Amino acid sequence: MIRFRTLLILLPVAAVSVLGQKAATPPGVEKAFQAFSPDAIRAHIRYLSSDLLEGRGPGTRGGALAASYIAAQFEAAGLAPAGEDGTYFQKVSLLGVELDEPKTSLSFTKNGAAVIGPLKFREEYAGGDQTQGEASTLDSEIIFVGHGVVAPEAKWDDYKGLDTRGKTLVMLVDDPPASEQEPNLFGGRARTYYGRWVYKFEMGTAKNAQAVILIHTDKAAGYGWNVVRNSWGGENSYVKRAAGAHALSLAAWVTEKVARDLFRAAGQDLDALTKAAASRDFQPVPLGLRLQGTVGSKMRPVETQNVVAKIEGSDPKLKEQAVLYSAHHDHLGIGTPDPKKPSDTIYNGAIDNASGVATILEIARVWKQATPKPKRSILFAAVA
Repeated sequence: MIRFRTLLILLPVAAVSVLGQKAATPPGVEKAFQAFSPDAIRAHIRYLSSDLLEGRGPGTRGGALAASYIAAQFEAAGLAPAGEDGTYFQKVSLLGVELDEPKTSLSFTKNGAAVIGPLKFREEYAGGDQTQGEASTLDSEIIFVGHGVVAPEAKWDDYKGLDTRGKTLVMLVDDPPASEQEPNLFGGRARTYYGRWVYKFEMGTAKNAQAVILIHTDKAAGYGWNVVRNSWGGENSYVKRAAGAHALSLAAWVTEKVARDLFRAAGQDLDALTKAAASRDFQPVPLGLRLQGTVGSKMRPVETQNVVAKIEGSDPKLKEQAVLYSAHHDHLGIGTPDPKKPSDTIYNGAIDNASGVATILEIARVWKQATPKPKRSILFAAVA
């Protein structure tokens, strides 16, 4: 069973240079590039992102329609099924978790000072409880841990031996920045895994924190608050948590304004601490406030599927190896109306990620027709 995702990067072979010289393109590859149909990709995107599919939410009618369409396209292109029981489908059982707003209240508190909160869901924060329980109580010390990164290969540790058990960790998104002295630190201008939100939450979980709060800025995240609100303001799907495994009672984002208010209440300045966090010498900063409140959750079982197909390799010695093309087929479904178009509640997901699925469908069609046949097998996975 395929249990991983991969990043699909397409490089135009004809443009690849070796030592400044244009590399020779094999005739079969050149022919394959000429076979690609922009119209076919466009048509796939148009259908997958249509209102008919209702945003392709996991475990919904629209999500099932998308999966069936993808399987039909694989079959029409002549690819063999690579799912369960001779089908193109691979079952995926998840748990859908959505913050229960009426049962949730979050505030930053400090003795003798005004309470910051209760925070407004979607307007000032977005996120939820990852314990997969119906309710969690929060009462923990808040500590700023810079970028929240531990990278031994870069000699970087933002925690410096800090006891984080049961704490609320406030972090910056993105990687620690490169400098003139180290222009390639954490990939330079690129983003590494250390800079992604998923790493921040995973590290907080590994550190047994009670909560992790990410500070959103457009520059650091690479997108506006509307993206955070849409992605984290509704249901999120999770693999069922193993019994006894630690999980965050709150994994959330806050707006830059809320972060500035929080740091100001602590007698700190967000800009100054952001600058300090750009150094290996950074030390975690207790803010002298607490996160207090409760988080309620609404949950439902989600049954969805990966759609998997293959082209078997032509070389008996190599066909057990495979090249994998992958994109996720689902999106956010139906949710909060678009402020610019209040009647529109469907998150169509044309770019994220109907475009990726459409591309691998066309790659699959071209690979199937290509000559000579690939020596290694080719796998195509439209995943949940």
